[in-house]
Amino acid sequence: MTAQSSTIATNRKAFHEYSVLARFEAGIALQGTEVKSLREGHVTLLGNHVRVSQGEAFLYGVKIEPYSFGNRFNHEPDRPRRLLLHKREIRHLQAAAEQQGNTLIALKLFFRRQKVKVEIGICRGRKAADKREVLKRKTADREAQRAVAAAHKR
Repeated sequence: MTAQSSTIATNRKAFHEYSVLARFEAGIALQGTEVKSLREGHVTLLGNHVRVSQGEAFLYGVKIEPYSFGNRFNHEPDRPRRLLLHKREIRHLQAAAEQQGNTLIALKLFFRRQKVKVEIGICRGRKAADKREVLKRKTADREAQRAVAAAHKR
């Protein structure tokens, strides 16, 4: 039996700006209208980060638009959201974030068995030369794949 998951949003810019050292999956504490808005796909992951304070992890900078059919009980779009992690995972994330140059970023939001999950990455910022090198490597890989595909078509 496989766990069905469907991606809501990915932070593609994070993969360009940072190199991902490790990934964690966490639950996220949401209100009802937030989940409904996520099902409609109204979320922005750009510019987010995770902070650990007082033994809890919080996600900042994720904007979930208000639910279109919501009423006066609709949620606030930019509020910090608590992440649901085990204590040992929180301690590990805090230790990693305290190291020089590391930051915690939400990479992906997705549904798994009707629950909203977030994939957190321990990331290190890339320099401009590193970004160019990654782009060159991706371009070379893409061209090689095209050449192989063209050779198989003949």
